[in-house]
Amino acid sequence: MSRFWSSLTHELEPYVPGEQPRMADLVKLNTNENPLGPSPRALEAIRGAAADTLRLYPDPQATALRAALAAYHGVRPEQVFVGNGSDEVLAHAFVALLKHDAPLLFPDITYSFYPVYCRLFGITCETVPLDQAMQIRTTDYRRPAGAIIIPNPNAPTGIALSRVEIATLLDDHPDVPVVVDEAYVDFGAETAIPLVASHRNLLVVQTMSKSRALAGLRVGYAIGDADLIDALTRVKDSFNSYPLGRPAQEGAIASLEDDAYFQQGRRRVIEGRERLTRGLKSAGFEVLPSLANFVFARHPAHEGAKLAAALREQAVIVRHFSAPRISDFLRITVGTDEQIDRLLSALSGILR
Repeated sequence: MSRFWSSLTHELEPYVPGEQPRMADLVKLNTNENPLGPSPRALEAIRGAAADTLRLYPDPQATALRAALAAYHGVRPEQVFVGNGSDEVLAHAFVALLKHDAPLLFPDITYSFYPVYCRLFGITCETVPLDQAMQIRTTDYRRPAGAIIIPNPNAPTGIALSRVEIATLLDDHPDVPVVVDEAYVDFGAETAIPLVASHRNLLVVQTMSKSRALAGLRVGYAIGDADLIDALTRVKDSFNSYPLGRPAQEGAIASLEDDAYFQQGRRRVIEGRERLTRGLKSAGFEVLPSLANFVFARHPAHEGAKLAAALREQAVIVRHFSAPRISDFLRITVGTDEQIDRLLSALSGILR
């Protein structure tokens, strides 16, 4: 620590991202990256944007990309906000919409960036425990709140709420902002975007990092009432007016235009998840019912930390969390068939 740090910096407990190790013959199943590559059309567009025009600033409003997202999701461009990955979009939402006198509510087991943002921005928050099945119960949120944020599907559990359940949550809280973080929604869950038309308090956040295999491009976006989008834009323009470069905007548009590739990729990941789930259950694991591109699993006879360490010795990396209630679980990204086979083979040897 330095004496030059601010008091806020001293107090921060930063988010810890998934490890990016450099190991030979690595099977990397710890950061929920897509095992398939991006759309070839997206790659072509990115290469095309790497031109002399890079000397010029990009469109600060990302007009063409917002129009493409609006057309894809059936909303108006003024209902779309884009940012540097969904993490930046969420950060702006925390400042613009989620800081109120009453506490912000979110699940006790969820995306661990949420409490980090609360500390960074001085937001009072309360966690709402998942039930015994590790599910979010919307009835548990019937309490005073300044705002609510939930991931759907939840992370790291992978369990999703139905659109009807999201609508119930919104109807229970018509006077507070509700953010639904849909980073993994494309792998089998129902998006809440159709509810935006009837709920002015709803903001839906999505990303191109997971289902569109563009994690390295950093494109996230939000859809909601135009007034909510205006709030995000005010925060963005007080922080960074140019969050998305030209290659990112062009690559994202091309990815949206290649829907056949997107749908094929989604199906392959879902099939891989089902295959991974069957293999883990055959090995004696309890696997939560995931609708994400990962599974959350534990073995009744083995500690999660020890399993993760044993897998690492065989160059297979999964994510382990030491938090109460989930310390015996492993979060395992859906990989290629070959990666899944390597994982299951390694586990077979460890569990003997």
